[in-house]
Amino acid sequence: MVTKVYEDIFMINVVLPNKPLKAINVYVIKGEDKSLIIDTGFNQKECIDSLFKGLNELNVDIKDTDLFITHLHSDHSGMAGIFKDAGVKVYAGEVDGRYINKMTSLSYWERFEDSKVLLDLEKDKVTFTEHPGYKYCLREPIEFTYVKEGQGIQVGQYFFEVIDIPGHTPGHIGLYERKHKLFFCGDHVLDKITPNIGYWGTEDNILAVYFNSLAKIYSFDIDILFPAHRNIIKDHTRRINELMIHHKERLDEILNILQKGELSARDVASKMKWSIRAKAWEDFPNAQKWFAASEAMSHLEHLYYSGKVDKRLSEGKWLYKLK
Repeated sequence: MVTKVYEDIFMINVVLPNKPLKAINVYVIKGEDKSLIIDTGFNQKECIDSLFKGLNELNVDIKDTDLFITHLHSDHSGMAGIFKDAGVKVYAGEVDGRYINKMTSLSYWERFEDSKVLLDLEKDKVTFTEHPGYKYCLREPIEFTYVKEGQGIQVGQYFFEVIDIPGHTPGHIGLYERKHKLFFCGDHVLDKITPNIGYWGTEDNILAVYFNSLAKIYSFDIDILFPAHRNIIKDHTRRINELMIHHKERLDEILNILQKGELSARDVASKMKWSIRAKAWEDFPNAQKWFAASEAMSHLEHLYYSGKVDKRLSEGKWLYKLK
């Protein structure tokens, strides 16, 4: 489905089959000579068919486009190789661009065996081969055109500035159109659902990084926020306030859970409330267990760096307890 969302700006609803997110909003900004596409969908037949059906509706030839990748996740970057093979310039931030290319290597995913131990997910028999990031990523590394904060991209009547908004991933970026007060934010701010803020092991406190990025765009003059999932947002400060409240409630929930004693990230995640159609932790799909335990870990680390909990390494996994 294609929807006009602003002058010369269109949204293609690209299906994500059998995934909780259901779809990704791929944006197309039409220019005179070239159009800009923001994100892609999984490297999966149904996604490919859905995207190209939308491009055909818009009479946009892939060879007359540039591609902008907001972040490394495969539902955003999975088809980048198709665009590159067509001779398209593919923009990405250097941090996440390097991750995307590393994800083409089996050795990158094998390291998840270590994080499985760290998160205490061994007992759940979780494997990286079930992770959508592995199943639907690029198959070969590509050459990106790396962009930095403040760099400009002109498309038709619009001039976009690259903005660093790390948190959801270590190198998440967005596009800000100052004159028209538009912001394309990827998964940084979402309506109705909350972005997953997981543990990466590359940042001491990734949740604090995310909070700083939220505060950063809170101050921006924005009329319309274009997220990669769910609804367009016309009051970004309201939604950011809601997200901050959500994470405060999450942190309080975890502190309450830790009253039961010393627990792993997996133990904590299994006791948290999640918006998922599963009656118990055992019923969670394995990929969702991974996301949940990783998010629990990022919140536990935030509590650790805030001085509210202690942690120790035991048999390869982190255990947390109240101070």
